[in-house]
Amino acid sequence: MNTKEKDKKYIMGTYGRLDLELDHGTGCTLFDADGKEYIDFGSGIAVNTFGACDPIWVDAVTKQLGMLQHTSNYYYTKPCADLAELLCKKTGMSKVFFSNSGAEANECAIKAARKYGTDKNPDKNIIITLKNSFHGRTITTLSATGQEVFHKNFTPFTEGFVYVEANNCDELEKAMTERVCGIMFEIIQGEGGVLPLTEEFIKTADKLAKKFDALLITDEVQTGNGRCGTLYAYQQFGIMPDIVSTAKGLAGGLPLGATMFAENVQDILPAGSHGSTFGGNPVAAAGALSILSRIDDALLDSVRKNSEYLISKLLEINGVKSVSGMGYMLGIETDKDAKEILKKCLENGLLVLTAKDKVRLLPPLNITKDELDKGLTILKNVIESL
Repeated sequence: MNTKEKDKKYIMGTYGRLDLELDHGTGCTLFDADGKEYIDFGSGIAVNTFGACDPIWVDAVTKQLGMLQHTSNYYYTKPCADLAELLCKKTGMSKVFFSNSGAEANECAIKAARKYGTDKNPDKNIIITLKNSFHGRTITTLSATGQEVFHKNFTPFTEGFVYVEANNCDELEKAMTERVCGIMFEIIQGEGGVLPLTEEFIKTADKLAKKFDALLITDEVQTGNGRCGTLYAYQQFGIMPDIVSTAKGLAGGLPLGATMFAENVQDILPAGSHGSTFGGNPVAAAGALSILSRIDDALLDSVRKNSEYLISKLLEINGVKSVSGMGYMLGIETDKDAKEILKKCLENGLLVLTAKDKVRLLPPLNITKDELDKGLTILKNVIESL
């Protein structure tokens, strides 16, 4: 029985897998089980920040594996403390809670916002999220997700969420009441179709949160860790959130989520109020330290410049109608079927993703110009040939 047969026989069929068994890789180049080569424009859905098997990351993780792979959170470990310090210094936040995924990071943010509100008033427990958002697949993060397609089969959902239209400042203002304890949003709605929020909407949300004593929460699970050309996307809009959640690319390929808290809410979750068995795992934290310490101004500048180049080249392709997003988080609207483009790219040695009706690109942050051009050539040929 081969790998694909075993997968179908023994693994729950929750994923619509593509006909590809990946075997190994280096940087932006991956190989399947038959030795065929692929350029990776997806980085494991924005996870492999420096591509496959980055040697500095491998060394950091391997070294920690030889020292201590896990301890409970009853004890201190250096990688966990060092990573929390680095995150706080790079963002200006004050405290961090570590978990294992984006959904868990968002669950923590939601719990913290509810506690912040109910500490003041038992009825201050409403969180505003956006239509077309995506915040995770647990019952509560699905409840926070403003897409009807996800609100089926798993009822009853967690109450206390109100959805408003993204970029509709009037609707947001009408939804604000003294019962609202938080406003939560993605700077770019990734799974919703790579749709950026406007600066006006972001700043209106910030202003309303302050006015109604609610917490401003930015979900940076996909937009964070350098993906949009700054360490976190909110840093491009002159705001300082109360809570920031992140995961995906933080540990470069290991499961790690982080919820960061500003000074005004740094003590909102006292001992016993929250926890995670694997949160702050020393191996994952060591991997994250090797990633985060190398996301510097030079790298971020290259992401921004190469993004401009990538967008300009994409817009030259016949059949491309528009390109949305920032940095290396881009959505391509074409006059062709996005899933057909994905399949044809796969056949021709390029890995891309989709988001709604768009082709989505999330390449590793250290992708070279030559690799970008090679991938662009394949993508151009596929789109223009369909």
